[in-house]
Amino acid sequence: MRIPVFPDRRALRRARRLWLHYGVVWLGAVATGLVAVMYAWLIDFGYDTFLRYTTRFWWLPLVLTPAVGALGVWITRRWFAGAEGSGIPQVIATLHDGRELGPRLLNLRILVGKIAVSFLSILGGFTIGREGPTIHVGAALMFSLRRFYPARFRSLRGVSLERKLALAGAAAGLSAAFNAPLAGVVFAIEELTRSFETRTSGVLITAIIFAGVVSLGLQGNYTYFGTINIDGHFPDLLVVAVVLLGILTGVAGGAFCWLLLNTGRWMPARLVEWRKGHPVAFGAACGLFIAVIGVVAGGHTFGSGYAEARGMLEGHSQLGVSYPLLKMASMVGSYLPGAPGGLFAPSLAIGAGIGNALHLLFGQMQLPMLIALGMVGYLAAVTQSPITSFVIVIEMINGHALVLSLMATALISSQVSKLFAPPLYEALAQRYIAKPE
Repeated sequence: MRIPVFPDRRALRRARRLWLHYGVVWLGAVATGLVAVMYAWLIDFGYDTFLRYTTRFWWLPLVLTPAVGALGVWITRRWFAGAEGSGIPQVIATLHDGRELGPRLLNLRILVGKIAVSFLSILGGFTIGREGPTIHVGAALMFSLRRFYPARFRSLRGVSLERKLALAGAAAGLSAAFNAPLAGVVFAIEELTRSFETRTSGVLITAIIFAGVVSLGLQGNYTYFGTINIDGHFPDLLVVAVVLLGILTGVAGGAFCWLLLNTGRWMPARLVEWRKGHPVAFGAACGLFIAVIGVVAGGHTFGSGYAEARGMLEGHSQLGVSYPLLKMASMVGSYLPGAPGGLFAPSLAIGAGIGNALHLLFGQMQLPMLIALGMVGYLAAVTQSPITSFVIVIEMINGHALVLSLMATALISSQVSKLFAPPLYEALAQRYIAKPE
């Protein structure tokens, strides 16, 4: 008679320890990848619905967008306080003090609100992206997994469990949103932590891998904006174009950051008071502002700007010199009310518009080259994270021939932007840290 062999207690404890060290994080990364893909499909569906009806009725945004603006602000303030904006400032604030701010800024309620209200906003044509919210959603999802850990695991080799989970979720969210795993790592180091922590590197990379595999499995291997075909000849004026685009995008991105961070200095005092006292009505007014700009621009300023940026890269979209200015104005109007939405995709569209406009001066240069330089320049100016910006653009467009030019443009624009305002996400994060609720 054979005696059944059962694992001893030591083996069970070891298996449980391995599960807590790795299994829970892997499971969370898979869930982050699934949510990121489903969220992308939802946003695309929402914007396609908006375009389908506004193409038939040009006047519809003048009614729909103000109503969505008011409703989005009311829902956010009523049920989802903490879900406003892109979500990256909330993640940075949580990494600063996860045990105090994390339960309020990174929870499942915020996750649901972020997805629901941003979907509502895109249905109304707001100029928002999904990448920042995906980072917030990924961080919230992974942070919520802390409840599966016993108390003795809350600090692993001096590294807070809450911090490790939030960081891994945010990086996995960016990786899945852009299909850019390297950008996820760089973003976590440069933007979220401003340092490299060897104790969290393994968890970070494995989370990005699992989320990326899920995204690849559901969406296939793709580049976000396609492939830039550039021949081996680089024009003599490339250096001039890099410097000029770096300065222009730096000024434009810095001005945008200044406008968001200093509303009390440029908005009339009565409007500031009205915004504080009647936020829902202010949201409706911003919606009307966005709608008027969109109607005047022929609908090109609505949404994230992904279609316009890709169309310019492929040579299909013929947008005027005014496009980046109108898009930036619509982007400011979309973020002033405080409804959820991201900055990455609209910033890339504005940068593409700036590069497209400069083709009038540099007609001998390849248009996709100028557009790619404009994209990386404006994104670096808004985020003031040049390394993350050029890695994101390189991975999204498969434009490896432009590596040095993209790096130089990103560096110049980020330095110029600093003359106007401090890093946007960090400045917004300080508002959560300074005034905890």
